[in-house]
Amino acid sequence: MGTPHISASKGEIAQSVLLPGDPLRAKYIGEKFFDEPVLFNEVRGMLGYTGNYKGNRVSVMGTGMGIPSISIYVNELLEQYGVKKLIRVGTCGACQPEIGLLDVILASGCCTDNGFLRHTFPGDFAPLADFKMLNTAYEKSKYMNCKAFVGLLKSSDMFYFEPAPGDDYWIKYGVLGFEMEGAALYTLAAKYNARALTIATVSDSLFDKKELKSAEREKSLDDMITIALETIIEA
Repeated sequence: MGTPHISASKGEIAQSVLLPGDPLRAKYIGEKFFDEPVLFNEVRGMLGYTGNYKGNRVSVMGTGMGIPSISIYVNELLEQYGVKKLIRVGTCGACQPEIGLLDVILASGCCTDNGFLRHTFPGDFAPLADFKMLNTAYEKSKYMNCKAFVGLLKSSDMFYFEPAPGDDYWIKYGVLGFEMEGAALYTLAAKYNARALTIATVSDSLFDKKELKSAEREKSLDDMITIALETIIEA
């Protein structure tokens, strides 16, 4: 039973899954937001839980950092476990001046310079979010008075990197922020005819060097998680 990276038996994972990068954030979400959470995976320390949110069966599972890592887990969730809806909940760096720390970005699409797409397509594929999930998340954010921006994210291979020629073009052409996983999630969702969304809280910015307090970070992440859960049970 299970896959090389997920030990769950069939039926132990819900068809709707939240995907934080950090497995400890998956534990936090399962224990704080779910009724009767059940641990379904701890292979390689990548924790996964299934429980109920407002009477709806939902799972959460860590994916690790970067396109190679998330692509392993999303492939197995979609192909082996029949997952239908996935929302990545993570953080990003903002690269537009109007976007501040702790704001939320709802990724309508994800650009990338990663080789993942080049190994798959003979041309340039444009990985997009599911529109209904995107629109629902935007409406939920407005209802919660959460400052949210809708637009492109760039999924980068590098967390620490030196500026390179052409980097400023992403900003010039309106990319809202940089993260490391969304393009793979959207591409694999398209491959398996599933629905996906990336929601990211801004944890740093090119234009704001303020250091966040832990209480500020937790409150903002809780808002993002709530938007994701409300979206995944409704959309």
